[in-house]
Amino acid sequence: MIINCVVYQQGHKLADISPTDISEYVTRPDCFVWVGLLDPPPEEIGEMASEFGLHPLAIEDARKGNQRPKIEEYEDSIFAVMQTVEEIPGDSPNLLVGELHVFVGKNYVLSIRHRTQKGFIEVRTRSEREPELLRFGPRYVLYALMDAVVDRYFPILDNLSGELESIEESLFDGASTRRKIQELYGLKQRLMTLRHAVAPLMEAVGKLHGGRVPQLFAGMQDYYRDVYDHLARIESAIESIRDMLTTAISVNIAMISLTESEVTKRLAAWGALITVPTLIAGIYGMNFKNMPELNWPSGYAFAMGLMVIIDALLYWRFKRVRWV
Repeated sequence: MIINCVVYQQGHKLADISPTDISEYVTRPDCFVWVGLLDPPPEEIGEMASEFGLHPLAIEDARKGNQRPKIEEYEDSIFAVMQTVEEIPGDSPNLLVGELHVFVGKNYVLSIRHRTQKGFIEVRTRSEREPELLRFGPRYVLYALMDAVVDRYFPILDNLSGELESIEESLFDGASTRRKIQELYGLKQRLMTLRHAVAPLMEAVGKLHGGRVPQLFAGMQDYYRDVYDHLARIESAIESIRDMLTTAISVNIAMISLTESEVTKRLAAWGALITVPTLIAGIYGMNFKNMPELNWPSGYAFAMGLMVIIDALLYWRFKRVRWV
């Protein structure tokens, strides 16, 4: 559905218009139209394509969705795809990945949201409060939208980092379990989800501030360089957290192996303490007539004492090496 359809003139809001009036304003050299759509049906996208004269290949991508972050140039227009990442609250945190498709032309901006919970009304509000920047037109609007998408990555990254620190603090509390490995792998999966949104977008934004910049974005290189720098910071932090996750998983596996080894040692120690008396009792329990000490009056006391002495020595030795 259509969220907003607004025409701007010289950096100021001129009016809210209906989609049928778009063609009247989009041809004016001092105006541009900004339309926002949310999960639109194919027919509505087709109407916008007719109004703005959008490229068929870009329209096909917008209809299908599930696109990799990218920026594509079509003659006198730009088609940008960004992935939005939002946290779904709950006992088991998860990430909702949506998409923001933006068509940018000389006199129009068409933004299409797919599978997103949070809108970009604050971007429009902020832009309208800064007419000196909005005067740059559609190229500034794309920057503002892109900047908002990237800024929303930072809280998610901070939460992932905090969650990792919390898990690391409990690695050596003596309760390393397979559950912690599951938590670490779940954290790594969410981290990779964020990275899949950041890395391709970082590569795409590089086209707007270095090398051959599209004519439509001439004069805005500094703004897009700022977005690129933010993405570079996020990418660096993601790599750092990923290395720490790999180390934490290795440490947790080592702790589990160490715990299992300690259990094996304890079982072996108690097994030895039980085996010695069993061996002595088994020998003296053999029912043969001509056995040494068979008729010895103190034989029972000797056998029991021998069991106690040997077990005491074994227990002392195992205690010293912390097997019991």
